Amino acid sequence: MIDNVPNTLIGCRDKALLLVGFAGAFRRSELTNIQLKDLSFTEDGLIITIPKSKTDQEGKGRAVAIVRGTHCCPINTLSDWIERAHIDSGFIFRRILKSNKLTKHALSAQSVALIIKCYMALLGNDSSKYSAHSLRRGFLTSAAQNHADIFKMMAVSGHRSLDTLKEYIDDAERFIGHAGSGLL
Repeated sequence: MIDNVPNTLIGCRDKALLLVGFAGAFRRSELTNIQLKDLSFTEDGLIITIPKSKTDQEGKGRAVAIVRGTHCCPINTLSDWIERAHIDSGFIFRRILKSNKLTKHALSAQSVALIIKCYMALLGNDSSKYSAHSLRRGFLTSAAQNHADIFKMMAVSGHRSLDTLKEYIDDAERFIGHAGSGLL
Protein backbone atom coordinates (compact mmCIF):
# COMPACT_ATOMS: atom_id res chain seq x y z
CA MET A 1 0.00 0.00 0.00
CA ILE A 2 2.75 2.42 1.00
CA ASP A 3 4.46 2.14 -2.38
CA ASN A 4 1.33 3.56 -4.05
CA VAL A 5 1.10 6.69 -1.91
CA PRO A 6 1.79 9.81 -4.02
CA ASN A 7 4.35 12.40 -2.99
CA THR A 8 1.75 15.08 -2.25
CA LEU A 9 0.53 16.72 0.95
CA ILE A 10 -2.39 14.28 1.09
CA GLY A 11 -0.06 11.39 0.30
CA CYS A 12 2.32 12.41 3.08
CA ARG A 13 -0.57 12.42 5.57
CA ASP A 14 -1.96 9.14 4.28
CA LYS A 15 1.40 7.40 4.48
CA ALA A 16 1.87 8.51 8.09
CA LEU A 17 -1.72 7.51 8.92
CA LEU A 18 -1.33 4.03 7.41
CA LEU A 19 2.04 3.30 9.02
CA VAL A 20 1.18 4.69 12.46
CA GLY A 21 -2.25 3.04 12.36
CA PHE A 22 -0.66 -0.32 11.56
CA ALA A 23 2.33 0.02 13.92
CA GLY A 24 0.08 0.95 16.86
CA ALA A 25 -2.78 -1.44 16.00
CA PHE A 26 -5.03 1.56 16.56
CA ARG A 27 -8.78 1.73 16.30
CA ARG A 28 -9.82 4.44 13.87
CA SER A 29 -11.21 6.60 16.67
CA GLU A 30 -7.89 6.39 18.51
CA LEU A 31 -5.97 7.24 15.36
CA THR A 32 -8.05 10.28 14.44
CA ASN A 33 -7.88 11.70 17.97
CA ILE A 34 -4.07 11.67 18.30
CA GLN A 35 -2.78 15.15 19.04
CA LEU A 36 0.75 16.52 18.97
CA LYS A 37 0.77 16.68 22.79
CA ASP A 38 0.18 12.89 22.82
CA LEU A 39 3.51 12.17 21.07
CA SER A 40 6.81 11.56 22.81
CA PHE A 41 9.74 10.88 20.49
CA THR A 42 12.51 8.91 22.19
CA GLU A 43 15.82 7.39 21.17
CA ASP A 44 14.17 3.96 21.07
CA GLY A 45 11.02 4.96 19.19
CA LEU A 46 7.80 6.82 19.77
CA ILE A 47 5.32 6.72 22.63
CA ILE A 48 1.75 7.72 21.73
CA THR A 49 -0.54 8.34 24.67
CA ILE A 50 -4.15 7.43 23.99
CA PRO A 51 -6.09 9.36 26.65
CA LYS A 52 -9.37 7.47 26.16
CA SER A 53 -10.61 4.60 24.02
CA LYS A 54 -13.40 2.12 23.48
CA THR A 55 -12.13 -0.14 26.27
CA ASP A 56 -11.09 2.78 28.49
CA GLN A 57 -14.23 4.85 28.89
CA GLU A 58 -13.08 6.18 32.26
CA GLY A 59 -10.08 7.81 30.54
CA LYS A 60 -7.18 6.22 32.40
CA GLY A 61 -5.22 6.31 29.16
CA ARG A 62 -2.54 4.03 27.83
CA ALA A 63 0.84 4.51 26.25
CA VAL A 64 1.55 2.72 22.98
CA ALA A 65 5.16 2.17 21.94
CA ILE A 66 5.87 2.45 18.22
CA VAL A 67 9.11 0.86 17.05
CA ARG A 68 11.28 2.06 14.20
CA GLY A 69 10.89 0.20 10.94
CA THR A 70 13.62 -0.85 8.54
CA HIS A 71 11.60 -0.94 5.31
CA CYS A 72 8.96 1.63 6.25
CA CYS A 73 9.51 3.67 9.39
CA PRO A 74 6.31 5.01 10.95
CA ILE A 75 8.30 7.35 13.18
CA ASN A 76 10.25 9.03 10.36
CA THR A 77 7.14 9.17 8.20
CA LEU A 78 5.13 10.79 11.01
CA SER A 79 7.93 13.29 11.66
CA ASP A 80 8.01 14.14 7.96
CA TRP A 81 4.23 14.69 7.96
CA ILE A 82 4.31 16.92 11.04
CA GLU A 83 7.12 19.00 9.54
CA ARG A 84 5.62 19.23 6.05
CA ALA A 85 2.20 20.17 7.42
CA HIS A 86 3.69 22.66 9.91
CA ILE A 87 1.74 21.11 12.78
CA ASP A 88 2.66 22.80 16.04
CA SER A 89 -0.40 21.79 18.09
CA GLY A 90 -3.72 20.00 17.80
CA PHE A 91 -4.70 16.97 15.80
CA ILE A 92 -2.06 15.10 13.83
CA PHE A 93 -4.23 13.54 11.13
CA ARG A 94 -6.22 16.40 9.65
CA ARG A 95 -8.61 17.09 6.85
CA ILE A 96 -7.16 18.59 3.71
CA LEU A 97 -9.51 20.59 1.50
CA LYS A 98 -9.74 20.05 -2.27
CA SER A 99 -7.79 23.30 -2.62
CA ASN A 100 -4.91 21.45 -0.84
CA LYS A 101 -5.36 23.61 2.27
CA LEU A 102 -4.72 21.84 5.55
CA THR A 103 -7.36 22.40 8.22
CA LYS A 104 -7.10 22.12 11.99
CA HIS A 105 -9.97 19.59 12.04
CA ALA A 106 -9.29 15.91 12.66
CA LEU A 107 -10.05 13.39 9.97
CA SER A 108 -13.31 11.57 10.57
CA ALA A 109 -13.28 7.89 11.44
CA GLN A 110 -15.03 7.26 8.12
CA SER A 111 -12.19 9.03 6.30
CA VAL A 112 -9.72 6.49 7.68
CA ALA A 113 -11.80 3.68 6.19
CA LEU A 114 -12.03 5.46 2.84
CA ILE A 115 -8.27 6.04 2.73
CA ILE A 116 -7.58 2.35 3.35
CA LYS A 117 -10.14 1.31 0.73
CA CYS A 118 -8.59 3.71 -1.79
CA TYR A 119 -5.08 2.29 -1.44
CA MET A 120 -6.30 -1.31 -1.41
CA ALA A 121 -8.18 -0.64 -4.65
CA LEU A 122 -4.97 0.74 -6.18
CA LEU A 123 -3.41 -2.65 -5.46
CA GLY A 124 -6.23 -4.30 -7.38
CA ASN A 125 -7.96 -5.65 -4.28
CA ASP A 126 -11.68 -5.63 -3.68
CA SER A 127 -11.92 -2.56 -1.44
CA SER A 128 -15.23 -3.73 0.03
CA LYS A 129 -13.28 -6.35 1.99
CA TYR A 130 -11.25 -3.71 3.84
CA SER A 131 -12.07 -1.18 6.53
CA ALA A 132 -10.37 1.03 9.09
CA HIS A 133 -10.11 -2.11 11.25
CA SER A 134 -7.81 -3.64 8.62
CA LEU A 135 -4.78 -1.80 10.04
CA ARG A 136 -5.45 -3.19 13.52
CA ARG A 137 -6.20 -6.68 12.25
CA GLY A 138 -3.20 -6.56 9.92
CA PHE A 139 -0.81 -5.71 12.74
CA LEU A 140 -2.14 -8.40 15.09
CA THR A 141 -2.24 -11.06 12.39
CA SER A 142 1.28 -10.19 11.22
CA ALA A 143 2.57 -10.14 14.80
CA ALA A 144 1.03 -13.58 15.43
CA GLN A 145 2.59 -14.94 12.22
CA ASN A 146 5.90 -13.52 13.45
CA HIS A 147 5.40 -15.41 16.77
CA ALA A 148 5.24 -12.22 18.84
CA ASP A 149 4.56 -12.58 22.54
CA ILE A 150 0.81 -12.47 23.19
CA PHE A 151 1.18 -10.06 26.10
CA LYS A 152 3.33 -7.72 24.01
CA MET A 153 0.62 -7.81 21.33
CA MET A 154 -1.97 -6.91 23.97
CA ALA A 155 0.22 -4.04 25.18
CA VAL A 156 0.20 -2.54 21.70
CA SER A 157 -3.43 -3.18 20.82
CA GLY A 158 -4.91 -2.47 24.24
CA HIS A 159 -6.87 -5.73 24.29
CA ARG A 160 -7.93 -6.69 27.79
CA SER A 161 -9.15 -10.16 26.90
CA LEU A 162 -7.09 -13.08 25.64
CA ASP A 163 -10.26 -14.52 24.13
CA THR A 164 -10.67 -11.50 21.84
CA LEU A 165 -7.00 -11.50 20.85
CA LYS A 166 -7.16 -15.26 20.23
CA GLU A 167 -9.40 -14.67 17.21
CA TYR A 168 -6.55 -12.83 15.47
CA ILE A 169 -3.99 -15.46 16.42
CA ASP A 170 -6.16 -18.39 15.31
CA ASP A 171 -6.50 -16.81 11.86
CA ALA A 172 -2.76 -16.24 11.57
CA GLU A 173 -1.68 -19.67 12.80
CA ARG A 174 -4.30 -21.87 11.20
CA PHE A 175 -1.75 -23.96 9.28
CA ILE A 176 1.24 -23.64 11.64
CA GLY A 177 1.84 -26.98 13.38
CA HIS A 178 -1.36 -28.38 11.84
CA ALA A 179 -2.25 -31.85 13.16
CA GLY A 180 -2.51 -33.13 9.59
CA SER A 181 0.91 -31.90 8.46
CA GLY A 182 2.93 -34.75 6.98
CA LEU A 183 0.08 -37.26 7.12
CA LEU A 184 -0.66 -37.29 3.40
